[in-house]
Amino acid sequence: MIETLLEPLRQPFMQEALFVGALVGVVCAMLSCFLVLKGWSLMGDAVSHAVLPGIVLAYIVGIPLVIGAFAFGLLCAAATGFVKDNSRIKEDTAMGVIFTGLFAFGLVLNSRVESDVHLMHVLFGNILGINWEDVVQSTAVCLLTIACILLFRKDLLLYCFDPNHARSIGLNVVFLHYMLLILLAATIVAALQAVGIILVVAMLITPGCIAYMLTDRFDRMLWIAIGSSVFACLTGTYSSFFTNASTSGSIVLTQSALFILAMVFGPKYGLLAQSRAFTPGPAGE
Repeated sequence: MIETLLEPLRQPFMQEALFVGALVGVVCAMLSCFLVLKGWSLMGDAVSHAVLPGIVLAYIVGIPLVIGAFAFGLLCAAATGFVKDNSRIKEDTAMGVIFTGLFAFGLVLNSRVESDVHLMHVLFGNILGINWEDVVQSTAVCLLTIACILLFRKDLLLYCFDPNHARSIGLNVVFLHYMLLILLAATIVAALQAVGIILVVAMLITPGCIAYMLTDRFDRMLWIAIGSSVFACLTGTYSSFFTNASTSGSIVLTQSALFILAMVFGPKYGLLAQSRAFTPGPAGE
């Protein structure tokens, strides 16, 4: 039994997958706390889908795929802001129009271009098939993103909580806005190998939601999000070795299970805690 359980850890491809999964889990969790506070869950969804045409075009031109993905992620964010500022359309509606259009453009390009860029791997990830070049690439992007988040943590936190107050004390909210978008695009690029375009939004939102259900303090929220995300990445990757199931699906399913537990058993905001708080006491109390 012990030999069987340790077998995945002896495989080089599993070691690389667990390492990348844990690292991606950390950076996604850190960013998810800011996205949840800012209310940008749809922005994460939009940017993650918009990178597909960039990946295909980068392959056609012959440049690294991450450059195309990153460029189109920023294009989606910038186009959303332009439409919002120059039309009657609200931001969430503009996101829906732009990211679906870009995603459809990517699907058309992929269907017309003969390449070794397997669409299913782009959509759903292929962390068990990750090569050393992708490991180095994802590690570099993750470490750079983590460094930027830690460096500007307090400014980003104030911007997400109260942008008007941040502006009144002299912070450059335009810079913070676009830096958060850049970090979002970079994180999505790093997570593509792990969970793919479709499921990366869960990696960017669920850890922050779990932590938000369990604490009111941001520092504690950050650590809870990181812990739950890394646990889900490691558990999902490890279990998929034995179940022969989708690794990305296993990771996100584990995160969903953790969210349900937090929603039900949260000490202050869980369903059980709220039901006890509203339970009427004995007559006369």
